[in-house]
Amino acid sequence: MNYSDWLSRKGLEYRKEILYFADKNTLDIANSYGTPLYVINEQMIRERYRSLKNVLNLEYRNNQINYAVKANSNLSVLKILNSEGASFDCTSMGEVYTCLKAGISSEKIIFTGNMFTDTDFTFAVNNDIFVNLDSLSQLNRLVRVYETFGKEKKGISFRINPEFGAGHHKHTITAGRDIKFGILEEQTIEAYRKAKEAGFEKFGIHQHIGSGVINALDFGKPAEKFISIIEKIIEELDIKFEFIDFGGGLGIPYRPEEEPLDLESYKNLVIKPFLDLVKSKGLGEPIFKIEPGRYLSAESTILLTQINTIKDNGFKLFAGVDAGFNTLIRPTLYNSYHHIIPCDIKGKEQEFEYDVVGPICESGDILGKARKLKKLKEGDHLAILDTGAYGFVMSSPYNSRPRPAEVLINNETVYEIRRAETFDDLLNTQKIPDHLK
Repeated sequence: MNYSDWLSRKGLEYRKEILYFADKNTLDIANSYGTPLYVINEQMIRERYRSLKNVLNLEYRNNQINYAVKANSNLSVLKILNSEGASFDCTSMGEVYTCLKAGISSEKIIFTGNMFTDTDFTFAVNNDIFVNLDSLSQLNRLVRVYETFGKEKKGISFRINPEFGAGHHKHTITAGRDIKFGILEEQTIEAYRKAKEAGFEKFGIHQHIGSGVINALDFGKPAEKFISIIEKIIEELDIKFEFIDFGGGLGIPYRPEEEPLDLESYKNLVIKPFLDLVKSKGLGEPIFKIEPGRYLSAESTILLTQINTIKDNGFKLFAGVDAGFNTLIRPTLYNSYHHIIPCDIKGKEQEFEYDVVGPICESGDILGKARKLKKLKEGDHLAILDTGAYGFVMSSPYNSRPRPAEVLINNETVYEIRRAETFDDLLNTQKIPDHLK
């Protein structure tokens, strides 16, 4: 894929040397709303969902895409996906609460937490939310909560750890014997046997191997192991699964030289083995589920930031901007790459190498290292790409810096969907004891 096509895939193009995103002039947006600023392209979220849904429908109609809310929990993003027919995978009470506030019905939500508390279970049971357990020990506590509130038991699912994991960073790999998530193969029979004995009658099963997988081959071994575990459960316990969830992890091309995830290979490695399982075991038509987050939302968003300082220390050039790792932590936390491009390239030809850095009082506040960019000057604007997943949701008020606004572009209209925080917002939950007043 050439560079202009790569940008176009993400809704970006230069018109008369000015960067446009979703057909809107990025300089106009930055000047209207200030920076740093998250800018979301609504149509791209819809396009990513529809294209993935079409791939699944061509293979197996009884499928469900559970959007991973942790990637981007903005109410508008949730409403967009809900209107497209998505279901939702939540990892916390807060994510469940946000989905409910977005008008999403409880039937479309699954709670896949880890290290569940009794408060988590109480919240889920009282809101009729399906729970996907992460540990054998959690089953008895969930049953007690159902009984305490006199609620009819909904179905139950367990998260399986297939031991084969993958991801863009070691902290995003979620399968392996030394990883905290899920239950290992040797515990699965006991888990589902106890669930049957506890009175559950509807069952699902789930796995998730990691986040940001761009090589489809990485899905092969985990899917093979997952299916072998399912076969053993069916044979020993005669359980009929309502759904089989292969998790998320579908990555996106953050670098210009990267190709998008090969969905043909993904189908051959995940969907076709599932179909073989369904046919060989006479399972009827269980729901085939996946739970992408990044794949649906990451490319939909850019982060606009303004250069305030060009520093030449005699050894290297720094482009200091008003976004830092408080705004986008992925480069610091995961050593993640986000492509950075100027919003205005008029009359600029010569390239220089810059470290693009933020204002946070930490040496690790680097958004892009050794980036070759056409000569920059103070006051210029930059666009940091692919920030729609794990961008704003991981931001913080570190260094007492308020978090930025978010805007949504739809049909060339820009809507503010989250106002920028104020200094007062930094303090509004604090209380001073009387002796300090």
